[in-house]
Amino acid sequence: MPRLRPPPVRAPAIRPERRGAADLLAALPGRRPILAPLLRSHSLTLLYGPRGLGKTFVAMAIAHAAATGGRFLGWQAERPHRVVYVDGEMAAADVGQRLAMLGPAPKTLEFVLADLRSSGLPDIAEEAGQSAIWNACTPPPDLLVLDNLSSLAGHRTNDGDPWPKLQPFLLRLRRRTAVLVVQHTNKRGALRGSAQQEDVLDLVLALRRPAGYAAHQGARFELHVEKARAVAGHALEPVEAKLCFDPAGRATWAWWPLEEQDVHRVAALLRDGLNPNQIARELGISKSKAYRLRELAVSSSRV
Repeated sequence: MPRLRPPPVRAPAIRPERRGAADLLAALPGRRPILAPLLRSHSLTLLYGPRGLGKTFVAMAIAHAAATGGRFLGWQAERPHRVVYVDGEMAAADVGQRLAMLGPAPKTLEFVLADLRSSGLPDIAEEAGQSAIWNACTPPPDLLVLDNLSSLAGHRTNDGDPWPKLQPFLLRLRRRTAVLVVQHTNKRGALRGSAQQEDVLDLVLALRRPAGYAAHQGARFELHVEKARAVAGHALEPVEAKLCFDPAGRATWAWWPLEEQDVHRVAALLRDGLNPNQIARELGISKSKAYRLRELAVSSSRV
């Protein structure tokens, strides 16, 4: 007599929830500015660049401006926001020193530092680490800063690319708060890790070394907006910035549009008799950009 086999166990059907367009528009809150016009609530932002160029100073300046209702470069916070800053790499004394340079410590800015825990912070690519970060965001802050991904994710398991395990968690966090992730470049100068990181990001900021940069200049960089959802216009134009200090030792930022410097260089070459095609070869830029910069130089009476 043949043996009867039990019926196969079927996984329950997944039925994605459907919503009408009108209901969707009514139910979803708008994203509010944290540092207008680029950094908004419930968004995922990546800030990346090579080592030693000032990423942590930039991230802390963004956090400080958001927490004080202040300003960073051309971005402005309309009011103080609650900010939680998670650092997995720096000594606590160095974090405190940099914070003091930015001005009075705002009450709405809190830190979670690996250096203050004997065992460091748990790996946020794993469940225990994600639970720790989730608890640190209860109640949810307006902005969560994770600095930096290399020291916070994948270090327990020596995972070269923890992003596939980290991405679902970051998307869950985005429902609660705005998230700013800091990351290094690899040896080739590109973003470290999977290229798929950028797919789910709302804002990607890249720090690059400017022409003539020397290590003793410290935090001097070009800031490029490589991706921005729902933002357009002058806010996306690259700038060059430099960290300066006033007589009291407080940090200030000098910055200017990167294109303005290019216009000066093109104007000088035009005065030397070069045409736009020659200027394009001289500066390593496209011919269309060389012609556009010539128009700007002429219209501003620089030649």
